[in-house]
Formats: sequence, structure tokens, C-alpha cells
Amino acid sequence: MSLIIRIRNLTAKKFVFSIAIISALLACAVDEVTSIIFMAAAVLEICDYFEVDPAPYVIISVLATNIGSAGTVLGNPIGILIASKSGLTFEDFIVKAFPLAIACLLIMVFLVIFWYRRSLKKFDEQLSALGSNEMLIRLISVPADRQTKTALYIFATTLLCIAFSHRLDLLWKLENNTILLIVPLVFAALIMIWKHNKAREFIEKDVEWWTLLFFLLLFAQAGTLKYTGATDVLAVKLLEAVRNSSGALIGAVLWMSAIGSSILDNVVLVAALIPIIQSFKELGLALEPLWWALLFGGCLGGNITLVGSTANIVALGILEKEKGIRMTFFRWFWVGLTVGIITTCVVWLVLLFVPFYQRG
Repeated sequence: MSLIIRIRNLTAKKFVFSIAIISALLACAVDEVTSIIFMAAAVLEICDYFEVDPAPYVIISVLATNIGSAGTVLGNPIGILIASKSGLTFEDFIVKAFPLAIACLLIMVFLVIFWYRRSLKKFDEQLSALGSNEMLIRLISVPADRQTKTALYIFATTLLCIAFSHRLDLLWKLENNTILLIVPLVFAALIMIWKHNKAREFIEKDVEWWTLLFFLLLFAQAGTLKYTGATDVLAVKLLEAVRNSSGALIGAVLWMSAIGSSILDNVVLVAALIPIIQSFKELGLALEPLWWALLFGGCLGGNITLVGSTANIVALGILEKEKGIRMTFFRWFWVGLTVGIITTCVVWLVLLFVPFYQRG
């Protein structure tokens, strides 16, 4: 975050743009929860230094994180789910999902700058009053030790292998996403060897076994619905409801996932919808636009309410714990609803009218 503070002639608008871009890109590289933990802590520290209300900027960071999480396979658990079930590769996400996520991000930035114009005005006043930021730069600029650098090298190598996973699949004539699924396991094993003295502690305490069990049973339930033919029946009924229109079907999947994700956890919703979308293949429909609709609906819908995404809950928990600020439902809802609806409409129009997204 020292890069933000070092921006020449820093203003509130530049600050908003910077935290939005960093939040989105960080979510693309890691995942939305890890990203928002770092971003929320940094935003709170900067806002505390300038003595401004951190709530608007935490909200902006969360909105950007949810949007950015749609940009790559790694950004959101539903991206991994969709990639594993659809055959879409890391490269497909970079080529198609990432540019659309950036477009939604820019729209979000303009919306929040207008929405929080009064808060931004106060921020500008504080910037003018405090002047130099050298003290804050020294405060947040912590040199990395050797162990941290090694960890960053391992992380960068992991990302690089994931980025070229599809090319490695083709080189070794493997099924799509084989390397994508193997790489995290291989590097996790290498870390266990590197930190063998703490390997048992990592496995026993740092792995969310209950979460893994939940997903295991969830996928088993979704597979059962597919095996019994229930999802095929639902697919036919949904297609009849939209009168066999592929455009209307894309809109139905997009808005069902967006609205559903604002109420339920998006992973649960997407896991339930994946078998239904798979059933459309037997009906002769192009599935790729439906996968993108499901991805963006699940990610963008999470912005609508404060319980729509795990990142929302984590960030607001940090805000309440560190600053004692309790976010009310409607304080989040109106800005989240505005951003969620407008960005979802943009994705809908792109999926309907841009031929590049209608292939497959």
C-alpha cells in the first residue's frame, strides 16, 4: 500500500481508483477472502492516519474484490467449480472473463466516486491539511525477510504453473485442467517438506476440514441429482419457460445466480446450478455463454447484500472488530444494489450481443 501513498499529488479519487484496482487484481491472483483480509487492514491503517471514516473505502474494496474474483479461475471458489465441470481453462478466463471483469470494475469506480462524493471531499480536505505522508510510508513499508521472499517465490512459481496449465495439458496430452488441479497439490506437498517440523500442525489446524467435508457432501448431492435425472427435468422446464430462446436462457441463468447469490452463499447456488447447465448440452445448446453467465452472476450478485459473499462478511467483521463500526443492512444495500444491478446488466448485454462470448 506504500505505492498508493507515494502517488504524486494523491487525491481521494486517485485513492479510490488505486484500492479498487489493487483489490481486484489481488483477488485474481489469490482468492477473495485472502485478498480482502490484506486490503481491509491496509485501508483501515491509511484511513486511521488521515482520520477519515473507513467504512466507505472498505465497502469499495469489497465491491472491487468481488468483481475481480471473476477475472481468473483462482479468484473465487465458483471459478474453480465452473472450470472443473465445464472444461474452460485458465487461458479462457484470462481472455474472456478478465476483460469483462475490468470493464465492470471501471464502471463500479465511477459509481462509487459519485455515491461517496461527500466522503471523498472530506478525504481531500484531510490530505491538504496533513501534507507529507513520509511518516505513513515508513510505518507501512516493512522490508521482507528471507523466509518471506522464499514464500513469495514459491507463490509466484505456483501462479506461473497455473497460468500455463493448459499449455502443459496439451504438451503432455492430458485432459483439460489436469495440471490446474495437480499444481496446488504438488506445491502444497513441497511446502510440507520444506516446513516438515510444522507439517503436522499445518494439516491438523490450518486445513478447514469441516469446509472440505461440506463441499464433498454438497458435490455428492449435486451428482445424485444429475444421476437420477432430476437436473435434466429442471433443464427442460427452464428451457420451456424461456420459450427455447438462448438469449433469454442466458439472462435467466445470469439473474438467477446474481439474485440467488445475494441471498445464499454463491458456492452452494453454483454447485446446484452446474448439473442443470450440463444437462443443456444434451439439448444441443451452446454452454459457454451459460458458464460465463453463471460465473459473473455468482460473483457480481455477491455485492448486492452484506451477506452475499464471504469477502463481505470477513471485511465487515474486521471493520467492527478494529474500529467498532457496525455496518447496517441498508447502508450496504443501496450502494451494493446499484453496483450489482448495473454491472450485471453490462455483463448481460455483452453476453447477448458480443459474438466473441457466444461461441461454444
